[in-house]
Amino acid sequence: MEVKGKAIQYGDHIDTDVIIPARYLNISDPKELASHCMEDIDAAFIHKVRPGDIMVGGLNFGCGSSREHAPVVIKEAGISCVIAKTFARIFFRNAINIGLAILECPAASDGIEEGDQIEVNFDTGVIRNKTKNETYQAQPFPPFIKAIIAEGGLLKAINKE
Repeated sequence: MEVKGKAIQYGDHIDTDVIIPARYLNISDPKELASHCMEDIDAAFIHKVRPGDIMVGGLNFGCGSSREHAPVVIKEAGISCVIAKTFARIFFRNAINIGLAILECPAASDGIEEGDQIEVNFDTGVIRNKTKNETYQAQPFPPFIKAIIAEGGLLKAINKE
């Protein structure tokens, strides 16, 4: 499985309140909720993101609360994959549970810049920066995680079986 998109870059310690401000958590429609994704740190995000784009973060991406809303709005906004140096553990698990692909790769996080064209191969863990002609190696997904992501989340994967 492979995704391609433009990089949208953020720094270290992007917490769940930055990803989706708590004042919107009473919204139940995922599309409407996603329209507020990243707005406190990047008001232009929702206007510049295109389906398939790849979000790049630094250390401890998704820290803060355990709310599942954060990976949901990222995915619903059109992001196909998040690459970061490290992820908060609960965000990591929530992302996999809802079918959002995430990869830890410090070299890619350091090397990718806003607007770079990126390709990610989940079978090999290879991340290609087409803009800079650079390649980075992340840990590939094990088969069970690939299946969860391919089905769009844990519940959908379980229901398929």
